[in-house]
Amino acid sequence: MQTEFSISTKGQGLYDFTRDVVRWVQECAVDQGLLTLFVRHTSCSLLIQENADPEVQTDLAEFFHRLVPPSSDPSMSYLRHTYEGPDDMPAHIKAAMMPVSLSIPVSGGAPVLGTWQGIYLFEHRNAPHLRRVAAHLA
Repeated sequence: MQTEFSISTKGQGLYDFTRDVVRWVQECAVDQGLLTLFVRHTSCSLLIQENADPEVQTDLAEFFHRLVPPSSDPSMSYLRHTYEGPDDMPAHIKAAMMPVSLSIPVSGGAPVLGTWQGIYLFEHRNAPHLRRVAAHLA
């Protein structure tokens, strides 16, 4: 079974779409299997991360911002792909460092996630985007 999730972002940060995934897996009525999620963009990522304390998401976003600053930062002066804005090439670098697909076991008709785990789209661009995540359950 396949579907696609659309996630509206408002700029850089982590966007939890766990409930949408869980709901779709339950609707599929598949007791056991493997769920694959794949983001169809080159400037965002997918993560399984803690969903209990929002400071985790804030700290992750800040860490990656410091690790890969905008191309306007003097430390990034070597970048050539800069015509789409100072956040564009850094977004591609971040997406190259993090997963763009996830594999999640399904058991009992639900994704097998830990107590504090959520599924996130990690937006690396400043502007709002509509991101698409393909899902396959087998």
